[in-house]
Amino acid sequence: MNDFYENIKKIKEKKIRIFQIIVTIIRGDAMSNNALLLDHTFKSAGINSRIYAINIEKELKKDVFIFKKLPKLNKNDIIIYHLCETTEINICIKKINCKKIVIYHNTTPGRYFKQYLPELCQHQYKSILDIQSLNKSFNWCIADSEFNKNDLVNLGYDEKKITVVPVYINFNDYKQLPDKNIIEKYKDGYTNILFVGRITPNKKHEDIIRAFAYYKKHVNDKSRLILIGSSIGEVYIEILKDYIKENELKDVIFTGKIPFLEILGFYCIADIFLCMSEHEGFCVPLVEAMIFDVPIIAYNSTAIPYTLNGSGILIDDKNPVLVSKIINCITNDNNIKQEIIEKQRERLKDFDELKIFKQILDIINHVMEE
Repeated sequence: MNDFYENIKKIKEKKIRIFQIIVTIIRGDAMSNNALLLDHTFKSAGINSRIYAINIEKELKKDVFIFKKLPKLNKNDIIIYHLCETTEINICIKKINCKKIVIYHNTTPGRYFKQYLPELCQHQYKSILDIQSLNKSFNWCIADSEFNKNDLVNLGYDEKKITVVPVYINFNDYKQLPDKNIIEKYKDGYTNILFVGRITPNKKHEDIIRAFAYYKKHVNDKSRLILIGSSIGEVYIEILKDYIKENELKDVIFTGKIPFLEILGFYCIADIFLCMSEHEGFCVPLVEAMIFDVPIIAYNSTAIPYTLNGSGILIDDKNPVLVSKIINCITNDNNIKQEIIEKQRERLKDFDELKIFKQILDIINHVMEE
């Protein structure tokens, strides 16, 4: 702990200015929340900190500055760049003469969007090329999962200059009172299966729905599926809705984008968190499910096994019969359910805010002394 305060002291004594840079900042987005929490924690420690972005949510304009107004930086300033896509920032960042740290949040491969959003598909392909072109531009790299670290190494980044630090999560946000109406409406004896995440092809909502369809028809008719998240484009979500209609499947709820307190309410009534995603850089909702003691079943792909790290139930097969049996086992055997929850609680300790902030301070001080 002495090192922690010593690192803060060094940053303040050297009058280091920290500039976080991010393309888009909007509340509720994991990457944005990460930047906002870091900014708040820096300022609370007395460290000079600002966030600059290209796209800023209206409510955040008093706290975040336009990227084009980024001041001239000196060699002792530190940029922390949240990297995930192609943007004009990637051109500018190479020209800025100061210390630079990148936090890599990954980018979804374009192949997932080819059928639904061709323009986004091309954007994602270019994003990977852009990220690769920056592989000599930073003093240090932070990857928020081992999967992301491996991604950077494959793109030519120096493995010796990459540290894995989990996404910085504000646990106080989850201590707010959840929406009572959600709890009253859905805590009705039904088994509630939940997934939280944008409705995009890489998250494979169709596989969640397919598993639920079998579970509801053959195992437990008193069940519902709740899918929280906004949709990018209409084609993919319409295909999902057509599948639901064709199979006369009831009790599938698409909430769209909803207030945070309503999301907390849904976590409170969830019996199972079911994730079938095939591409995640970290997957914050897995940690959220841990916070609310919701047993997790997740497909073994990309960053998911690293985020779970032995907790939850990791599956290699999306077979609806198998998934249904696992759901049924967890919801009907309290001993198994409690064993899963205990492992999730243990894993949750690794995301302690102080522990993660200390890791980031260590990196900043290492870069300062280079």
